[in-house]
Amino acid sequence: MNEDSLTLAWGAASDRGLRRQLNEDGYFAGGGAFFVADGMGGHAAGEVASATALDALRPLAEIERVEPHHVEALLEAAQERVRAIETSGGGRGAGTTLTGAVVAYIDDAPYWLFVNVGDSRTYLLSSGVLDQVSVDHSEVQEMVDAGTLTAEEARNHPRRHVITRALGGRDEAKADFRYIPIGAHDRILVCSDGLTGELTDEEITQILLDLPDPQMAAGRLVEAAIAAGGRDNITVIVVDATGVAHETAGSRTLPRGGFADEDTIPRD
Repeated sequence: MNEDSLTLAWGAASDRGLRRQLNEDGYFAGGGAFFVADGMGGHAAGEVASATALDALRPLAEIERVEPHHVEALLEAAQERVRAIETSGGGRGAGTTLTGAVVAYIDDAPYWLFVNVGDSRTYLLSSGVLDQVSVDHSEVQEMVDAGTLTAEEARNHPRRHVITRALGGRDEAKADFRYIPIGAHDRILVCSDGLTGELTDEEITQILLDLPDPQMAAGRLVEAAIAAGGRDNITVIVVDATGVAHETAGSRTLPRGGFADEDTIPRD
């Protein structure tokens, strides 16, 4: 690998928090693929759902040049596997959010290919500025978009954990895809809502700026979320990109669309 080639360093941390008996979150990090899943369903079905979805995406770590059709095919497989999970009783079936980033290439230039289903989030820290690159698939986000709720009000709204899309749901799990060129010194944060439910974007930004080591940053974010209340499972991946000689020519943003305790639940 020459000195101009892309190099990734990452760290991850996960904790069940202070109120939950199980950790229904999961994460996968390997090769150029980084994903977090937040399962739901009760009776340990959420834990199985998140692990099942992430396992379906593991082949991405072995693909040398990831393209959108690779991700789409594996998401379809994940959807079917989660749907097939048997749950006890007459309650809702298993499901999971999924968010993350995969390194993909366009004309030999490296790009982040961001993927999202549900309200777990992926952020990009670039030039000291933290931007949420995923869009929450949730009832409160729909209200924010409609102008009936402010972003601050959404943080404490009683239906803030009700999501409108999930893998394993009855409807098609339509994922959002977004391409952004990889810039020198980009830092990616992939996390479940157990982090963002406890810490503001400003608090998250400060920790990411203060700690250059990705493993230390991931661990500190989880510790801070627990100290702030730890009402849900908390899972974090921090990824650093180095070795990028210069930013990809053109725009930094190339969107590609179309494709009780603190607990995430599907909309009825």
